[in-house]
Amino acid sequence: MNTANQNMNLAEENEEFDHVTVHHYLRTQIEVIPDESLNVTRFSEGMSNLTYLLQCGEWEAVLRRPPSGPLPPKAHNMKRESELLLKLHPVFPYVPKPYVFCEDESIIGVPFYVMERKKGLVFDKDFPAGKTFSGEECRQISYLAVDKLVDLHNVNIKKAGLEQFGRPDKFMDRQVHGWIKRYNLCKTEDIPAFERLAKWLSDHIPTSKESVLIHNDYKLNNMLINNNLKSVEGIVDWELATIADPLFDLGTTLGYWVQSDDPDSIKEGLQSVTVKPGFISREDIIERYAKKTNRDMGNLGYYLIFSFFRYAIAMQQMHYRWKLGTTNDSRFAALNVTTKVFMDYANEYLEKKTYLFK
Repeated sequence: MNTANQNMNLAEENEEFDHVTVHHYLRTQIEVIPDESLNVTRFSEGMSNLTYLLQCGEWEAVLRRPPSGPLPPKAHNMKRESELLLKLHPVFPYVPKPYVFCEDESIIGVPFYVMERKKGLVFDKDFPAGKTFSGEECRQISYLAVDKLVDLHNVNIKKAGLEQFGRPDKFMDRQVHGWIKRYNLCKTEDIPAFERLAKWLSDHIPTSKESVLIHNDYKLNNMLINNNLKSVEGIVDWELATIADPLFDLGTTLGYWVQSDDPDSIKEGLQSVTVKPGFISREDIIERYAKKTNRDMGNLGYYLIFSFFRYAIAMQQMHYRWKLGTTNDSRFAALNVTTKVFMDYANEYLEKKTYLFK
């Protein structure tokens, strides 16, 4: 979800739910909403939860709901996500403040919640529309991303009331075996690299040394940057957040951080503005994070490989939904190719054992 006021790419107005019903419900829950017609526009970015911009007079907010079709167990839990934001916002104000959670499925057919609209620049596949940035500015954006991840991992989960939000014990065991099971449930063709990766990941699960609040999908296009490039206005898409090893979160970020010397197949499969001159490398990210946290990076190679592995399976799940006909999103049709590309790339990292391995 990229709820920015620049380059946010709103889809055409739609009729996916009854606007009048939603408007009436929200006016019973939120006093400041005016008695004017509610305009609803879907954000076109994202391939997971569906997100909508709500506008009623000068009032604005964002509505978030699960996608259509069969969903993985425990995924897309709107109540859990909204409760996290409610507890996290007072100590980490970069998250959107939730206004109301609705589990009454008679309103739009599924649970949903409404939150404040964060505004800022979004750096996704390219620069925000109509803007260009120097190499120095791209470095500054890179540093903001790393430093805010450090800040997140420093959140006092006890002070935020989030001690029970996750289950850090055996977290990686559940992750590895859970994602392997997910792939087998949505498999559409044989990918030789999958079997080798699944075995290696299962045989080398690291022992976590600490547990913190992790975003679990931390990447540049989930951030909203101030126009002056000196601060972060918001961090969005918290559906996967939990309590776990901070290096798991860092590994996920590194997996999304495509760099200019990556193979063309990776740059095509995971398009990112970070390939442009000035954005720092994965190695630079590791160095800056390690210096600011003094954490041992010894297991980071494992987490990066798992990041590519998990991304590949997530793409396969969406392709499987398209193949079943539960979504007509044309972007999902060729994601089986992306799945193979990232499985193979994860396998290459495993074979190379680069500087990420100690």
